[in-house]
Amino acid sequence: MTTDAQSHSSDDPVFTGPSCPPEAPLSLLMIVPTYNESENIVSLIERILALSPGYGVLVVDDHSPDRTWEIVQNYQKTRKGYVYLLHRFRDRGRGPSGIEGFQKALQMGVPFIGEMDADGSHAPEDLPALMKGIEGYDGVIGSRLVPGGREEGRPYSRTLLTRFANLYIRMILSIPYRDITSGFRIFRREIVSDIPWNHLVSRGPSVLQEMLYILHLKNYRFNEVPITFRDRILGSSTLNGRILRDSLKKMILFRMNYRTGNTP
Repeated sequence: MTTDAQSHSSDDPVFTGPSCPPEAPLSLLMIVPTYNESENIVSLIERILALSPGYGVLVVDDHSPDRTWEIVQNYQKTRKGYVYLLHRFRDRGRGPSGIEGFQKALQMGVPFIGEMDADGSHAPEDLPALMKGIEGYDGVIGSRLVPGGREEGRPYSRTLLTRFANLYIRMILSIPYRDITSGFRIFRREIVSDIPWNHLVSRGPSVLQEMLYILHLKNYRFNEVPITFRDRILGSSTLNGRILRDSLKKMILFRMNYRTGNTP
C-alpha cells in the first residue's frame, strides 16, 4: 500500500492507496467526501468498481467519529481495485474536503475526475451514461431537472426547495444549467487544473456552485444527463437550514468576486 504517513505531522492529512491495484489504467476517479458514512461506503465502492476495472474511488474523510476512514483502510488491504483514501484531521467541511480531494486527484494525473455523494443518493450505475454524455463537452452534470431526470423518496417540500434553489442560482449567476446544485459530476482533467483552488472561498456545499461558475465564466461547456436522485436510506444528512441559507448567500459573493470574468 502506498502512503504518505511517514512524512506527516499529527494534523496533516494521510493519503493511502490500494494494496492490489488492477492491471487496467485508472481512467476515471470519483471523489467521495464522507463524514459518518460507515453504513454506506463499502456498498458504494463496490458498485463503482464493478462498472470497470479502470474506475476508481477517492474517499475524502473528515476523521469521521464512526470511523468511516478505518473501513476504507481495511478495504484497501483486502480487496483489489483503485480505492484511495485521504484522511483529513483539520479544516474540516464540505468545501475544504472537496477542494483537497480535487487537488489530490490532479496530482494523480487521471484523465477524468468526478464527484458524487456517499449516501446512495447518486447511483454509480449512472456513471457509464455520464461518461458517454461528456463526449464533445468539457464536463457533465448528473441532472434531476432535465427531461428523464427525477427524484425518488423525497418529500415534496424538498423537491420544491431544490427547484427554488436552482432557479435562484440561475438568476443570480446567469448559469444556463438546470441542476446547478447537483453534486454528481465528471470533469476532464484539463478543466479541473484551470480552477484556482487556493483562491476558492466556499466552506460548505456552495463549493459546487463556485466551481461551476468559474468554469462557466471560462467558457467551458457542460452537458446535463438525466439521473434518478434517491433520498438517503441509511445514516443522517449534515445539511441543515443554516448551511442552506449560507450557501444561497454565497451566490451573491461569487457574482461580486467573479462577474468580470477575471477569475484568479
